[in-house]
Formats: sequence, C-alpha cells, structure tokens
Amino acid sequence: MEFEFSVDQIAIRDAVAKTCAKYGDDYWLARDTDGVFPEDFVADIAGGGWLGVAMPEEYGGAGLGVTEAAIVAQTIAQSGACLSGASSVHINLFGPMPIVVFGTDEQKSRLLPPLIAGRDRCCFGVTEPDAGLNTTAITTKAERDGDFYVVHGRKMWTSTAQTANKILLLARTTPKENCKKATEGLSLFYTDLDRGGATEVREIAKMGRKAVDSNAVFFDGLRVPKGDLIGEEGKGFHYLLHGLNPERVLIGAEAIGIGRIALAKATEYARDREVFGRPIGQNQAIQHPLAKSWAELEAANLMVFKGAALYDAGSACGAEANAGKYLAAEAAFHACETAVMTHGGMGYAKEFHVERYLREVMIARIAPVSRELVLSFIAERVLGLPKSY
Repeated sequence: MEFEFSVDQIAIRDAVAKTCAKYGDDYWLARDTDGVFPEDFVADIAGGGWLGVAMPEEYGGAGLGVTEAAIVAQTIAQSGACLSGASSVHINLFGPMPIVVFGTDEQKSRLLPPLIAGRDRCCFGVTEPDAGLNTTAITTKAERDGDFYVVHGRKMWTSTAQTANKILLLARTTPKENCKKATEGLSLFYTDLDRGGATEVREIAKMGRKAVDSNAVFFDGLRVPKGDLIGEEGKGFHYLLHGLNPERVLIGAEAIGIGRIALAKATEYARDREVFGRPIGQNQAIQHPLAKSWAELEAANLMVFKGAALYDAGSACGAEANAGKYLAAEAAFHACETAVMTHGGMGYAKEFHVERYLREVMIARIAPVSRELVLSFIAERVLGLPKSY
C-alpha cells in the first residue's frame, strides 16, 4: 500500500504547478469578474499535453491513469484557479473515457487526437430539467432516420457549451415503456454541437465560476451521423458509467485543491494579522478550526486517490469514488468557510480571494451527484440496506 506519489507523479504535479504559476490570483479574480473563458490558460494546459494524460498513447495521449488526471486537476484547483481553472479542462480529462473503452478504432483515431491537442472542446449533455439525478428518466430522444439520428429534447447545466464544438450526448433511442429496465434504451453519442437552427445554447447566470459557462441546451432536429454512436444502441447508460466514477474522483481531487489553498490563505492571514497585540493565530479558537480542516482534507484525499487507484487497476470503485467525492466536498467546504471566518470582515472582500473559493467549492457539494444520493448509494451497495429511491 502506497501513500505517496511516485517520482513521475510528483514530476507531473510540479510541471502543472509551474504552468499554473503564470496565472495568479489577479488573473482568476479578473475572470470571476468579467466572465471571460480562460482561453490562454487552457492553451497552456493543452500545450503541456495534460489534456491527454489519461488517454492512450497511440492517439497522442500520455497513456497514464485517472490517478494522474486527478493530480493534474487537483494541482490546477490548488493553484488558486479553483473550479474556474479546473472546470475549463475537466471534461477533456475524463469525458472521453467511454470513447476509449467502447469506441471503434476509427472513432478513436478520428475523435481523440483533436481533443487531446485542444483543437476540439467537448461538453457533457446528460442532465435534464425534469430528470435531475434520475438519469433513466431523461426524455431527450434520438430517432433513426437512415444514416442519421434526429435529436429532440433539452439538457441542463451543460458546461462550456458556449465555446464547445463537440458534445457527449445521452439520448433515448427506445421508448422507456418498451424496455425491460429503465437503464436500457439509452444511447451515447459523441458528435458536433451544431449551433444552427437545430440547437440553441442559453447561458445560466449563477453563483460562481463565472468564467466557465453553464447552459441550457435545446435540440430541435439535430442530425447526428450513425458513425457518432458510441458502442451499441441502447447501452449508453452502461457506457456512461465508465466516465462517472472518474468524474467523481476528479471533482473530489479538485475540491481538496480548493480546500488546501483556502487553508493556506487562512493560515497565512492568522499568522500575520495582529489584534490586541498578538497574532490571531496564537488563539486556539483560530488554531483548532484550521487544524481540523487540515485533518479532514488529508483524510478525504486518501479516499479520493484510493478510488482513482482502484479504477486504474480495473477494480470496482463505485463506493470509493463516491465516498471520496462526498468527503472531499464536505472537508473543502468547511475549510473554505473557516478561511472566510478567519479573515473576519476581510473574508467578505474579493481582494482576499477566500470568498471566491467558498462560492466555487459549493459546486462540489452539489454536482455531479448530491450528498444525499451518495449516502443512499453507499447504504444500499456497501451496507446492504434496502434501496430508498
């Protein structure tokens, strides 16, 4: 059992951190203010080859694992970029997994190299307004028309759709009432995001992470070539699972990164800020919450990377990936809240950045799966209790 990164993994972390150092607090504060997508940052990450860290070497990737992808994502978040930085490349790190596992050789050769090089940008079309976390209840349909599928429906919370030219899209190809199981009849496509009359992309104003857009996407007759179907028709839900566990690992790793930078900022402030003739960090009322946050973050980090290691080993990792995401999000939220409170009134000021960390870390508590559903999953799958939903 290993608890430390290897020499090569440390080298990855240090190289990514060096790239991130070019984009300091002022850069991310500006992006939080103007909402401009961090194109230059993404170009630098792509230029370093990090988008393909977990993709096969024969298509331009590094051939490494979700562990290394999580290291990249965590390092970005911990630099102070938080989810504004991590989310700008997040989907490219894990999203193509169903293509890697279930795509044909032709699809891999056609689709993966542009993603890895950063020439293509992908968004994720799964969540729907009337389905929420109940993915089997989605109503977006793809009907066969010769060599094409014609898509009608809508998706919600589709990140980067304002600039993405590709979409990983889950749609129902067989009506639910004609399927033996609710998980059947769903198909997965990786195709062009056409912004013509067939697709409308509408941005959602939100609490934080302004630089990375979230959108409602409406499809009205989008034509998808049959060659963009991943794997077999009707098995998309099962294919999607190969991307969901890595996504949970990455979100957990990113949350830890945000918690760590928040803790570092708070500790520095507690060391330097003097009230009543002494640094506030000398007071146990300040010390103990910070120390508790460190312990919580480190414990959660172990579970996150256990989930990553299990996935890379080809072992079942659903419980660990979900638990890691849950623990990391909670620990990071507590760390960010503590950082704001440690700063007192200045914690509410944008110039100290910790209020931005708190706003952005909320995403990890909500998405891609709620805390409550994680706990229900563990209760059923690990503890053997009756299914509650």
